[in-house]
Amino acid sequence: MGGRTGGRRADQLRSAIIETDVAPYAEGSCIISTGATRVLCTASVSTDVPPWREASGSGWVTAEYAMLPRATHTRTRRERSGAKGRTQEIQRLIGRSLRSVTDMKTLGLHTVTVDCDVLHADGGTRTASITGACVAVSLAFEYLVSEGLIVRNPMRERVAAISVGLVNGEARLDLDYEEDSSAQVDMNVVATQGGGLVEVQGTAEGDPFPREDLDAMIDLAMAGLETLFAAQASALRID
Repeated sequence: MGGRTGGRRADQLRSAIIETDVAPYAEGSCIISTGATRVLCTASVSTDVPPWREASGSGWVTAEYAMLPRATHTRTRRERSGAKGRTQEIQRLIGRSLRSVTDMKTLGLHTVTVDCDVLHADGGTRTASITGACVAVSLAFEYLVSEGLIVRNPMRERVAAISVGLVNGEARLDLDYEEDSSAQVDMNVVATQGGGLVEVQGTAEGDPFPREDLDAMIDLAMAGLETLFAAQASALRID
């Protein structure tokens, strides 16, 4: 089996750092760094909801995702005419993940839009986006509480995400770009702090893989997520 960049163990994450309040005009913001991958997450509050939401008295949380042109080795064109398929898939995933842990009734008639902009990509941009977006949105919720617009933070629990895969027959956690591009299986796991699964995206890039490998990768991911929940708690100053 080949070694990992930086000598990481198979079950070891890259360093995860979350810096908050990086965009002063946003109601909540952070930059999340997982190894060389860096994503800016900004949460914006508006005092309205989509028309189809008004009668319910409930709020809404949605997301947009973009990769800056030189976040990768070669320049990527901006999606000026609208989000393409991969981008749409990722931003819907981020939105679903955040809504899964939000009490929309408590949020009231407010919309929170989180923008996840990839500054530098080295694998795991969608999972880093979810983990960072959770922090940015929680800060935006706290802003609403501090302004007296809602009675309490509507985030029931935190959500985070991590990649895992089979590389050279070995289950590895938190794949960087080199590992992701050569993995036999690539998987993203989104889960809550309480251990509930929100979404599992797994694909065999060649031969099918057995059920026991699936279980092993999910176990590996769930253990690794504990480190990300701790990073979120530190960023949010939660004891």
